[in-house]
Amino acid sequence: MVSSEGLCGSQPPIAAPVTQYGVTKPISMAGPTAADIQRSRDLEKFLVQAGLYESKEEASKREEVLGQIQEIVTNWVKQLTRLRGYTDQMVEDAKALIFTFGSYRLGVHGPGSDIDALCVGPSYVSREEDFFFVLHNILAEREEVTELQPVPDAHVPVMRFKFNGIPIDLLYASISHLVVPHDLDISDISVLYNVDEPTVRSLNGCRVADQILKLVPNVEHFRTTLRCLKFWAKRRGVYSNVTGFLGGVNWALLVARICQLYPNAAPSMLVSRFFRVFTQWRWPNPVMLCAIDEDRLGFSVWDPRKNPRDRTHHMPIITPAYPCMNSSYNVSTSTLRVMMEQFQYGNNVCEKIELNKAKWSALFDPYFFFQSYTNYLQVDILAADADDLRSWKGWVESRLRQLTLMIERDTYGKLQCHPYPQDYVDASKPCAHCAFFMGLQRKHGEIVQEGQQFDIRGSIDEFRHSINMYMFWKPGMEIYVSHVRRKQLPAYVYPDGCKRSRNLHLTPEQPSYNMSRNNGVAYQAESGEKCLKRKKDPDGEDSEQSRLDKRRSPDRNQSVSPEIISCKLGSTCTGCSTSDLDEMNRFAEVNTSSNSSGISSCSHEDIGNESTAGSSEGSNVGDDNPSSSQSDSSDDLKSSVEDDHADQNKVFQDGLLKDLEPKTVVGVVLKSMNGVVDSESVQNPVIRVTQGSQV
Repeated sequence: MVSSEGLCGSQPPIAAPVTQYGVTKPISMAGPTAADIQRSRDLEKFLVQAGLYESKEEASKREEVLGQIQEIVTNWVKQLTRLRGYTDQMVEDAKALIFTFGSYRLGVHGPGSDIDALCVGPSYVSREEDFFFVLHNILAEREEVTELQPVPDAHVPVMRFKFNGIPIDLLYASISHLVVPHDLDISDISVLYNVDEPTVRSLNGCRVADQILKLVPNVEHFRTTLRCLKFWAKRRGVYSNVTGFLGGVNWALLVARICQLYPNAAPSMLVSRFFRVFTQWRWPNPVMLCAIDEDRLGFSVWDPRKNPRDRTHHMPIITPAYPCMNSSYNVSTSTLRVMMEQFQYGNNVCEKIELNKAKWSALFDPYFFFQSYTNYLQVDILAADADDLRSWKGWVESRLRQLTLMIERDTYGKLQCHPYPQDYVDASKPCAHCAFFMGLQRKHGEIVQEGQQFDIRGSIDEFRHSINMYMFWKPGMEIYVSHVRRKQLPAYVYPDGCKRSRNLHLTPEQPSYNMSRNNGVAYQAESGEKCLKRKKDPDGEDSEQSRLDKRRSPDRNQSVSPEIISCKLGSTCTGCSTSDLDEMNRFAEVNTSSNSSGISSCSHEDIGNESTAGSSEGSNVGDDNPSSSQSDSSDDLKSSVEDDHADQNKVFQDGLLKDLEPKTVVGVVLKSMNGVVDSESVQNPVIRVTQGSQV
């Protein structure tokens, strides 16, 4: 018999305290089930078969390369120390240290991946002169070094090259020490004493990588999940910081946060939870791994309460090392929309995988960008040789994000752009060439008014002026921006060169055009004659014209001329003959002159009916029909995850564009005529600007 005293004196068991990783408590402490463990094994097996892990031989080669670079920079610093008159003891003690960061430091690099490295040197060795000139020349003389490309004016100054075939991105930081300690702790805040902003940004790559590894509960699970999601992002076309999507550090921070929210989960669970959480995330609530460290050394930290510009960020992902910054400031409303759609796609597939209705391979189905839109902007980049193209392409690619922002601003967000991060090469061209593409569509839900226009001529002109700012321009570096319809896309954008439509060529029957000159700008005069390339059917009738007549409105009396914008920075192409250049110019013009859709012939109706879901199911490269429209998956987000960490100011305007002044030139007009797409084609006006007249 139990006494009443014993009943009253019993105490309930005390729950063990929940370990907290990050700024909030975990969502779930649950561990994996047997099914989760099996799915994780299947996932890791898939990643191995996909070739995402390097061999032991390549790993050894990377370590050897880093050792050689360490030797080179140490000798470089000793040489400078001797030249500047320091004592023999100083020369003997002088050194530089190599630290790694990025995917290599996090342990998620794969075959062919680059190595992000930081060289830390003493206070008397400068970045501008010693690193980008003296060390550059030392590297240029070594036979192991190829494709050497200094980028001193980047947000984070970098020198890119290959060393024995291994791609290297080398940064430099000069710290306030006469002698760099051999046991330097780069995570210590003292390394930031008396350094400038570019040095802080260079140092923070390593500091952030170290903090990430310290803040995740299980490093191996973090690495497997991150390796998986980086591969997924590349397959789905959303891996590129420079284009306005997310880069390596951004994906690492997002995955690390999921690991904090589900500390005991296996990789298969973490991948699924990643999509589940971020399809519901209420952007612009920030993602943070730890509390933001307050201002201690005077450097600006991310704080939308104090910094108006921080309120313009659409997808804040905050770095965990002081000074805490938004690592994803490049994201725009358009690229955020694309990523939210892809998150939803990933979430849908993971739900099927958990129900055993799909396999992991379904998650990595490629995104068919060229099946998802009817209208595209094509940016052709030309140079005299491969070396010039490498530097020229890097500059143009870094400005493409600005073109997206300009179009968003000038159309009040009604015309959405989807820049695709992959570049495409036309090997048949006589000069070095590559091209980037942007999908265009009207914002879902916009009411179309008759005659309403999307005029982005000012946007294109601003883009042209920003390109003209390139300090290392050489003859032959050219850029063409043109509008193409889906059926006009060149064959080289398709896998295996499987072109979905015939090649377009100028024919002798097409009319000639006179050129008139005005202030150094050549405008190609319009003609009232049609320049459609005709195809006769067996009965002798013009089948192409008949199809166009069926689509033409009975009461339309006007036509809209298609236009191509061509910013030609240079009058000659070194290494290419005059005939080669003529062919290149025709190449840029033919893309639009031989078909019925130019930049100014895109109606709202045309632009509004593309699919942006990009599902690979049931898609064929040869399909001409526009895909069905899907609503924006980010409209009805209902998550409260970390809602209390957001700044409540929801007014977001693009502060990056305050200094941009639009100018009007012949450019891009997207408009509808009586609600029907104009099908007449007139030879396109071309703008050609010489380098001397603009810079």
